[in-house]
Amino acid sequence: MEETRSTVQVQTKTAAGMTTLDLCLTAIFTAIIAILAQISIPMPAGVPMTLQTLAVPLAGIVLGAKRGTISTLLYVLLAAIGVPVLAGLTGGIGAVFGMTGGFIFSFPLMALAAGLVANRGTKSPLLWLGLVLGAVINYAVGTVWFMFVTGTAFGAAFAACVLPFIPTSIIKILLAGLLGTLLRKTLVRAGLLT
Repeated sequence: MEETRSTVQVQTKTAAGMTTLDLCLTAIFTAIIAILAQISIPMPAGVPMTLQTLAVPLAGIVLGAKRGTISTLLYVLLAAIGVPVLAGLTGGIGAVFGMTGGFIFSFPLMALAAGLVANRGTKSPLLWLGLVLGAVINYAVGTVWFMFVTGTAFGAAFAACVLPFIPTSIIKILLAGLLGTLLRKTLVRAGLLT
């Protein structure tokens, strides 16, 4: 009986070493990121305030480093080929490489940072450090890209890309940590994650 179960599990793995369940969970979180991207507040400098930056680390915490990163890479790929998954139901190369492209490019790194520390255990104080590190990476890559595309000086780019978002980032980090831990424990208890 035990040998049969092992054989079935090996046969259901994809070339990337993911099971059908892994693929489904990854796709679900890609969809969650796309949905939360639509909850968006336009800002004067053109960088919208969205809930993507809540969904991305949440994917890393719940799914772990590998699946969480893959879900965000899939999201970026869908956006790049024109699927309207970005804020305001936009997509395409122009949107991905536009002035907010750095934030989009950093999403896999955010999920990876959250996932790596979550893989060590969601009770670890490192979880919060990983979430903060992911937010810093998001701001750094986003701000540098914004400066590159718009030709803006660092001070103006920092004011447009970082300052107005700090209070909501703190809230998102807390929500991602708390919700992510709860969701991961629930999925583990249900036998959907290991």
